[in-house]
Amino acid sequence: MATQLKWVGQSVLAVEKGRSLTEVLPGVPGALRPGVQALTFEVLRHLGAARALAKQLAQRAPAPPALALLHSALAILVGDEGRARYADHTLVDQAVEAAKQSRDTRMQAGFLNACLRRFLRERASLLQAIESDPVARWNHPEWWVDRVKADHPDHWQSVLNASQTPGPMVLRVNRRKQTREAYRMVLSSQGLDALPLGDDGLVLTKPVPVEQLPGFAQGSCSVQDGAAQIAAGLLLGGREWSGRDRVLDACAAPGGKTAHLLEQSSATVLALDLDPRRCQRIHDNLQRLGLSAEVKAADAALPADWWDGQLFDAVLLDAPCTASGIVRRHPDARWLRRSSDIPQLALIQARMLEALWPLLKPGGRMVYATCSIFRAEGADQVQAFLARHNDAVEQPSPGHLLPGDARIHGEFNDNVSGGYDGFFYARLDKALP
Repeated sequence: MATQLKWVGQSVLAVEKGRSLTEVLPGVPGALRPGVQALTFEVLRHLGAARALAKQLAQRAPAPPALALLHSALAILVGDEGRARYADHTLVDQAVEAAKQSRDTRMQAGFLNACLRRFLRERASLLQAIESDPVARWNHPEWWVDRVKADHPDHWQSVLNASQTPGPMVLRVNRRKQTREAYRMVLSSQGLDALPLGDDGLVLTKPVPVEQLPGFAQGSCSVQDGAAQIAAGLLLGGREWSGRDRVLDACAAPGGKTAHLLEQSSATVLALDLDPRRCQRIHDNLQRLGLSAEVKAADAALPADWWDGQLFDAVLLDAPCTASGIVRRHPDARWLRRSSDIPQLALIQARMLEALWPLLKPGGRMVYATCSIFRAEGADQVQAFLARHNDAVEQPSPGHLLPGDARIHGEFNDNVSGGYDGFFYARLDKALP
């Protein structure tokens, strides 16, 4: 366990320096990676409380590597999963051993031991001392808490609480291979229980490694949250699609929504992504599923670089955003983002909407989506677009989906077990002349 904690501390330090876990975790030794990831997620879900406690315990902060290890141990001690997984004194002993394993923290092992043992002795009073700190209470940056309050005044506590709970494992059954019910029976025969969700989804009652999913390598299913699965049906629903119909997936990597579009229709799909390496992931995912699309590495906001001049029948724009709706799956996002990111991303989103709207046929449809709960990236963005374009007609859409068990506004409220990730959807049809 000490070696795991050493890597957890290093991973948390990397996040505190501005690096994402997607970048950091591949550097952890393979045998340790699952445990390190689970513990690091737990730490990041309680990092606000851990930082506040560390300030109570130490008049002067130690060097960043030791402080990150202290934050890690404190977060595990106050987290629900940590309390269930380890006895308090065992965790303290192993955290001290972890400090001794690294040259950067060896000299602070005694300091770490003193702080953690004091926390065990004075837990109640120390926790009481940080109760009024909103960052410690909600384990999100204060600006984030304030924005959620402003954007969702009736649900803000539910939203923040949901972000502390890991999301369920949701599958999307490849309907080109078999029906959802048939695959559900296959899962059941393997001792894996699942509940239906949406058109093609199954929510597993217990997550498992993808290698344990029957037929995964052969393309029977994909892992995709229920909120993300809404995109294809919203874009394609209500009409038949043939190979003559052209569909653009403008920000496609890693290819989950592209694949779903192809599973649900016979349309010809062009998938774009700015990063060539992420385009390779689209290729890999489509190949596993037995699907094909044209994939280009290009900036969707610069059509002159990639567009052939033929209008599209439908466009899916899953725009770059803060990822504020998926922090229960990516708990580092809350600590990596800054409030100044929101207006900058909103400008990028508006620029992409303006660039892609002229590429849509009259009578065509666009779905604008973000995995964000912030109105500036969702409802406000769409209302501003509608005010600029009198040929855009908003159709019934989910709007803001709130994460977890928070209520979803409108007719799309499915009260699913574990709830959706946070998302925003709007379907915009282009009026005929």
